[in-house]
Amino acid sequence: MADHKKRIALALGSGSARGMAHIGVIQRLEERGIKPDIVCGTSAGALVAAVYACGKLDHFADWVSGLTNSDILHYMDIRLLASGGVAQGGRLIDFFKKNYGNPNIEDLPLRYTAVATDLYRGRETWLQEGPIWDAVRASIAIPGILVPIAQGNHWLVDGGLVNPVPVSVGRALGAETIIAVNLNSDLLKPPKKITSVNTQEPEPEIPDEALDDSEFSMLSRLGQSIKGAATNLWSSGDKAQAPGALNVMLSAINVMQDRITRSRMAGEPADVTLSPRLSHVGFLEFSRAADAIEEGRAVVDRLWPEIEYALELADDDHRRPPEPEEPELQPPLDASKMVSATMEKVHPDPKSAIGDKAQPEQKT
Repeated sequence: MADHKKRIALALGSGSARGMAHIGVIQRLEERGIKPDIVCGTSAGALVAAVYACGKLDHFADWVSGLTNSDILHYMDIRLLASGGVAQGGRLIDFFKKNYGNPNIEDLPLRYTAVATDLYRGRETWLQEGPIWDAVRASIAIPGILVPIAQGNHWLVDGGLVNPVPVSVGRALGAETIIAVNLNSDLLKPPKKITSVNTQEPEPEIPDEALDDSEFSMLSRLGQSIKGAATNLWSSGDKAQAPGALNVMLSAINVMQDRITRSRMAGEPADVTLSPRLSHVGFLEFSRAADAIEEGRAVVDRLWPEIEYALELADDDHRRPPEPEEPELQPPLDASKMVSATMEKVHPDPKSAIGDKAQPEQKT
């Protein structure tokens, strides 16, 4: 594909485990000759964008594809007595620092921005300088799950609360073409079985050795660890098949982000928006990272004609409507002079006009 001189930005949206689709999107774009100049992301999008900006995307893809849900629980660093959330996330950030370094954002080869939310002011915060993994940690702080991060006098949480797909950031950084990836358009499918909340069905005990690598198993394991201190957050107790507290919270966040995304992108549209089909991937199902990555690659192929056209349109100035020429300004006319000028055109000399009238014949 021909080289493009216009600046290209990727706006990578939030979506927890679904965010691994960003890996496939970037890989496939590069294979087709597109290398962005700007990468900005929210939550999982900020994480993948950071890995890419550090030049470690392929290594990260291999690592995350091999994760089990037990591994995720380990890296989440569960702390039941922590305030602000049930997980610290310190082990995950330490992993990135150890394996990918911890450069300052301003020293990266690409323009990078992570979006976070000021918890108490409700404002969008763009993190564009300082250690990159500190910025990522703030952007991925899902409320109630990961403990908020302090920055000065501010507490920062997940940027998806205010700007799930940061198209506006790419525009502000001077991008002429923005490719956005929206992970919230394909909402989670409902559970296969829904029973009445009045139906009493005993919840089966799940021994540790019977737990498989499904999202339900991961949540159940975490729920069992919390049971001793409080009620089970992950299940609904004696009400069969009703969603647990965590599932309700995460699903509500997803619905909220979808609505915010629709509203913001109506006023700030990207040149191309990619919407991977990820309804089968749960919020915390990182064990399906390989599936998400493959879908990221597939969505680029499905929308390649639109991507190519957007890039060609940005490169070809002749396809843009010409700028209207500014009319030459004339000095303002005096109204009295306008009247005088009009009279002169009709009667150049008013007196001569009167003199030209026929005079009655004088008799001698």
